[in-house]
Amino acid sequence: MGATAAVMVAALVQAAGDTPAGKALRSGLSVSVPDAYKRLITDAGGTCPEVSPNLLAALLETESQFNPKAASPVGAQGIAQFMPSTWESSGIDGNNDGKRDVWDPEDAIPSAAKYLCSLAKEVKDVPGDKQSNMLAAYNAGSGAVLKYGGIPPYEETQGYVKSIVAIAGKTAPGGEMATAEQGAEVVNAAQGMIGTPYSWGGGTASGPTTGTCCSTNGSSDASVKGFDCSGLTLYAYARIGISLPRTAAEQYAVSEPVNPDRAMPGDLVFYGSGPASLHHVGIYVGGGWILDAPRPGTAVRFSPLKSMSDFFAIARPISHHNQET
Repeated sequence: MGATAAVMVAALVQAAGDTPAGKALRSGLSVSVPDAYKRLITDAGGTCPEVSPNLLAALLETESQFNPKAASPVGAQGIAQFMPSTWESSGIDGNNDGKRDVWDPEDAIPSAAKYLCSLAKEVKDVPGDKQSNMLAAYNAGSGAVLKYGGIPPYEETQGYVKSIVAIAGKTAPGGEMATAEQGAEVVNAAQGMIGTPYSWGGGTASGPTTGTCCSTNGSSDASVKGFDCSGLTLYAYARIGISLPRTAAEQYAVSEPVNPDRAMPGDLVFYGSGPASLHHVGIYVGGGWILDAPRPGTAVRFSPLKSMSDFFAIARPISHHNQET
């Protein structure tokens, strides 16, 4: 991603501070949190002005899905996914039991808040949204944020910040979905498939599959395992128990249109000239971005909502309308 695109993403996240998702980052606890960690997150969420309970909860969900035993292939450990060297310098004895244990949420959660606050100080003079720069520093290091003058042009880091903003922005008006939390679960499911190849006709409720013939460019994807646009949305909604039909037009038919100003992460974004001629669908993540499987030769990725000129509508699937077809 070039410098221009990096500036655009930094501007997006800065602007997100004025959106429902951005405001949620500064509000109380609205992210769905296991009962065992609610008090820890609420207490630690007041460590500094840049860290709120909701932001901390969104970070922990993104890092580990609140799993205190999580261990990544690169060595990150615990519910907050500290690297050993970072834990050595920044871990604290949060429960005053005489030891600092990265696997103990009573130590790791307040340590994550303290570390976020220290990063916020390190990048405080960087242009852009302070919380977004802080989150980018948690993922990529404060040196990278300082070097690039904002969120660095790393796909992982940009997706990381967007994901936390999406999760933290789950408080939505309307309430057509069973719960607002489901929207973030949809986003998380789709984000887990970033990099999966586009495959015409590919994708089921269980995951990526080989496609069929023939795509819009006339080629067969019978040997390509992946998703097309509606296969990705079908899969992501299956993660929350909502069964969507197969095509974009059919998915729109079982959804309730929402005003774009009231869109929430997880809503579906449709493209085409009308309800019967929709040719593309993506998943809204907030701030004018979607997750989608764009077209042959690409992969699941973040795209600007206006990346296609024939934007049609945003709509929210209604669980009681969704039946197996």
